[in-house]
Amino acid sequence: MEELNPQIKEMVLEDLPEILRLERELFSDPWPELAFIEDIESNFSYPFVAHIDNEIIGYAILWIGVEEGHLTNIAVDKKYQRKSVAKKLLSFILRFAWENELKQIFLEVRPSNTAAVTLYESYGFKNLAIQRSYYNNPSEDCLMMKKDLTD
Repeated sequence: MEELNPQIKEMVLEDLPEILRLERELFSDPWPELAFIEDIESNFSYPFVAHIDNEIIGYAILWIGVEEGHLTNIAVDKKYQRKSVAKKLLSFILRFAWENELKQIFLEVRPSNTAAVTLYESYGFKNLAIQRSYYNNPSEDCLMMKKDLTD
């Protein structure tokens, strides 16, 4: 398996056309442009992009509250999947959370997304709960996961 080593930087408004393209390609119920604009402009949201040679190949968004984080989105362009890009993004987010002295981090994932669930488990995320009918298009339950950062 080829491993890529993308650069990771803060997401900016100029990144939105590419982010929105990826969002539509990767997700059956994509986030609207306004959600990304709000994340870029927010004081508690930390959106990041992974890029190689100025091409955005993935992104991740972390919301920070009091001593806890919420990984709201992580995505990798289909042509760059299975090349460790998601691992690099997740490692970056966890390091950023630790540097910001967060005690725990939460996320939601479709149970059918076994690659993501396996990735999160490999980084120490534990199953917390199932929320019924959380996702739309198609309707699916949500697996809520949590990682303690104090261990």
